[in-house]
Amino acid sequence: VQLQAYGGGLVQPGGSLRLSCAASGFPVNDYAIGWYRQAPGKEREGVANINGYDGSTQYADSVKGRFTISLDRVTNTVYLQMNSLKPDDTAVYYCAADPDYYSDLDDPRDYWGQGTQVTVSS
Repeated sequence: VQLQAYGGGLVQPGGSLRLSCAASGFPVNDYAIGWYRQAPGKEREGVANINGYDGSTQYADSVKGRFTISLDRVTNTVYLQMNSLKPDDTAVYYCAADPDYYSDLDDPRDYWGQGTQVTVSS
């Protein structure tokens, strides 16, 4: 099982980015996939989660209405579309997966990818 997150970068406040989490070794539709972030000096925070089986989603209050998680079963990739970005969104973003597709952001995750840096600054 491998997860590779990419798509981070530098963006101005109010801008958008789309992160990708490419999965290999397992089908995303059999897992729960989540996005997490960690800013310097802060604890890791769950951002968004998707149940690969039924497509249900979960979001942290801090990103509701701005971020959208989705998955593509053909490419076995999970996306995080981030709009209306704020400086507070600056962090390293990680994707993680668990075979319990009903697990949510607060549950342990078996597999983690490397992070991708998102910086929101003017």
